[in-house]
Amino acid sequence: MPRPIARVLALLEVLQRGGTWTVADLAGRLEVDERTVRRYVGHLLDLDIPVRSVRGRYGGYRLAPGYRLPPLMLTDDEALAVLLGLAVSRRAEGDGTAAAAESAAAKIRRVLPESLGRRLAALLEVAEFTSPTRPALSAEARVLLTVAEAARDRRPVELAYVAAHGNPSTREVHPYGVVAHSRRWYLTGFDSASGQVRTFRVDRITGVGVRTGTFDVPAGFDPARQVLAALAEAPHRHRVSVRIQAAPERIRAVFPPSVAVLDEDGDGWVRARIRAERLDWIPALLAALDRPFVIEEPDALGDLVRDLAGRLAGYADAPAAKQ
Repeated sequence: MPRPIARVLALLEVLQRGGTWTVADLAGRLEVDERTVRRYVGHLLDLDIPVRSVRGRYGGYRLAPGYRLPPLMLTDDEALAVLLGLAVSRRAEGDGTAAAAESAAAKIRRVLPESLGRRLAALLEVAEFTSPTRPALSAEARVLLTVAEAARDRRPVELAYVAAHGNPSTREVHPYGVVAHSRRWYLTGFDSASGQVRTFRVDRITGVGVRTGTFDVPAGFDPARQVLAALAEAPHRHRVSVRIQAAPERIRAVFPPSVAVLDEDGDGWVRARIRAERLDWIPALLAALDRPFVIEEPDALGDLVRDLAGRLAGYADAPAAKQ
């Protein structure tokens, strides 16, 4: 490739990094004089690449916002990293996101060097994933982007929402933040319908509009902690309360925030409150914790713990199997 053309492409690659670049900075990176930089910019403009000239003390050149370069310019390592990320995304997300990921991956693979494309194809052909494919989600990217932008700008939103029981509703929400958890997106904020801070699954938002006005987020509000607490306290068949004599950090190693709400009860005791559809998985975790505990409710949990203890004792007392 002739050297001037290579430098024009190098200029384009620099501009793609974003921001405004002074003529002096560009000249230094390309090892040419400032007049040559301006000539290279002219070549890009002749190719209909929208390079913008920024005047003033901190002026220079930048690419127009939202410009999409037809021949994607990535190094081999960058392209491989993006494609591997897209492969994982296609596996982890629902059909809506997977289709977009597949389309993006196809565009990148078309411009990969042939040798690298063959190696990547071999990897994807033999790769296995431990996580099962999730069912399709109905949330669209524009819904997530809209509520995220509203949260950043402290703008109220009006949501059309379908709850878990299937009832639709419309409500105004002050979005405090968005949180990704277990491959789902959640919106948390003040809900006008209930007058409380609530958590909403983004894939259940069927419509969203930004309202006028602004709001303030409560000092110290932690969106991630709020979402985890809301998931732990969501309505379930059983309400479990267990007092455990252990440090909260040790309990958290067994009962994460999405499972249990912890309240220190004094004298080294912590109350763990759990909502659960089934109780049969809790005794094994209490045994793994290996600390004194008192079951406050329900009584059925105590029966399950005693049953597990009896089975373990029976296993320990059983004669060794013959080889």
